[in-house]
Amino acid sequence: MLNNTQIQDFINQGYVKIDEAFSPTLAEQARAILWKATGCDPENPATWTQPVVWLGEYGQAPFAQAANTPKLQQAFDQLVGQGRWHPRQSLGSFPVRFPTAEDTGDGGWHVDASFPGEDSDPANYLSWRVNVHSKGRALLMLFLFSDVDEADAPTRIRVGSHKIVAKLLEPLGEAGVSIMQFDVRASDGCKEVLATGAAGTVYLCHPFLVHAAQTNRGTQPRFMAQPPLFPAEPLQLERADADVYSPVEIAIREALNQTS
Repeated sequence: MLNNTQIQDFINQGYVKIDEAFSPTLAEQARAILWKATGCDPENPATWTQPVVWLGEYGQAPFAQAANTPKLQQAFDQLVGQGRWHPRQSLGSFPVRFPTAEDTGDGGWHVDASFPGEDSDPANYLSWRVNVHSKGRALLMLFLFSDVDEADAPTRIRVGSHKIVAKLLEPLGEAGVSIMQFDVRASDGCKEVLATGAAGTVYLCHPFLVHAAQTNRGTQPRFMAQPPLFPAEPLQLERADADVYSPVEIAIREALNQTS
């Protein structure tokens, strides 16, 4: 599904944008479920009283189908490796961002955590950790369930930051680091792009990609899911057969100069 240029861009830049990854019909059906869950009236902006409404796991048919289109499954195989990922039956949390003039205070640059450490609270995601093998996460994914342009709170992405993060994580070993203690300022000089697109667009991102939310300055709410793709086996940075490294692994190896 992805051509060689797209795969190389994923390795170098840390993400690939897939247009029409799922249908506008599925997006519309999913939005109807999410609107009801927000308790807001889509036709009455006076009911949009919170700048951000966080919604939990959703596994109804539109979400499960959106996560498992043939186009996405083929891309997962190409980026992570055939048989190395678990299909998703739900799409994780939805931060529904409503138009506001307020600073929502949650737009800090970060890398998503992927596993709880020995001292972590399993119920407190902010205490979870990330390590150089990206334990527990094969991809970061951004599913757009509404049209998103530059004013509609698109996720901000630091291009190439995944390789900087890999270098920072390497000396921390298997234990890794809590995301609350992980300083990503080394990526400050990276080019910034916005995850815009029509409903049905999906961004498949390297798990180490530095990204950030922002306030919705548009006129319509933004509906987006940000689930991980879970690995079926751990990432490996030392394989007996160099031909079977996945692009996710290759990006880390290149960052650590393990390309031979």
